[in-house]
Amino acid sequence: MEFGLYTFADVDPNAADKGREGERRLKNLLEEIELADRVGLDVFGLGEHHRPDYAVSAPAVVLAAAAARTARIKLSSAVTVLSSEDPVRVFQQYATLDLISGGRAEVMAGRGSFIESFPLFGQSLDDYGDLFSEKLDLLMALRHQEKVTWSGTMRPPIQGRGVYPRPLQQELPLWIAVGGTPQSVARAGALGLPMALAIIGGEPRRFAPLFDLYREAARRAGQLATRLKTSINVHGFIDTTTERAADIFYGPQAEVMNRIGRERGWGPTSRAHFDQARGPDGNLFVGSPELVAEKIARHQKLFRNDRFLLQMAIGLMPHDAILRGIELYGTKVAPMVREMLAADAPVEA
Repeated sequence: MEFGLYTFADVDPNAADKGREGERRLKNLLEEIELADRVGLDVFGLGEHHRPDYAVSAPAVVLAAAAARTARIKLSSAVTVLSSEDPVRVFQQYATLDLISGGRAEVMAGRGSFIESFPLFGQSLDDYGDLFSEKLDLLMALRHQEKVTWSGTMRPPIQGRGVYPRPLQQELPLWIAVGGTPQSVARAGALGLPMALAIIGGEPRRFAPLFDLYREAARRAGQLATRLKTSINVHGFIDTTTERAADIFYGPQAEVMNRIGRERGWGPTSRAHFDQARGPDGNLFVGSPELVAEKIARHQKLFRNDRFLLQMAIGLMPHDAILRGIELYGTKVAPMVREMLAADAPVEA
């Protein structure tokens, strides 16, 4: 199983000097990606947002800077808001990143959890679903053909045009990010694309049927099982003790969830809610290396996921705490989970 991190590069939305605040966060972010590479983590993903509380609206640019400072870690969007993007430019940006990084680029495409990009780029929310479906179709065509002939209803057709540069990898990896909608899960399976499922609320076990749906949709579409990769993307934090991890993570995470909750009409969270969510059956992976490793391994047996991505840098988390968490994740948690999974693996005759 692959282990990785993802972040939206949170900043203080009320900072008086937004340029200086963004500079600080991106400097710290590059240090975090560099450390993740050094301690042996497999993937680092950056989310695309167009809001004052996040610093990354152009993930490919930041990932290109990270490529120059890393050697082996895969560099992914998490996610690219494909509905409001131009698939040609997405392909070109990540193909360029692939060349700069020596074949380590990935695209994780989704419809996004925020809507600011739609009016910003002149897209109608009435076309929310149709935009994603059509642009995904074009992006898939761009991955497979150097010269593309394609037509749809949301943009002008392309008539035999070459799209460059081509990536170093034979096929630029493309994941579909979903938030729990069965139709989205089934589509990913039918298309034979890897699926990343975000679990940020409720008990994770209730999402298990979606993994079965994904694999069944792929089987019915005749997709090769070897192409079916899955990831769970969750919130969490690791420190030397469970109590320390919880105390550091609660404040910044709760502030973010309450801010988003006010926008969406959710009720406020509390420390009691938080403590329940970080329990054995909850959605938060917060604690000591031993506790988090056990929880990851237990859920891998449930989902049979190939990748685990952890969002630790939520809200205004202290940079030194994030660096310590990354080091523990790479040097303690990932090796422990691999040992647990290897011990439970069936012995071949």
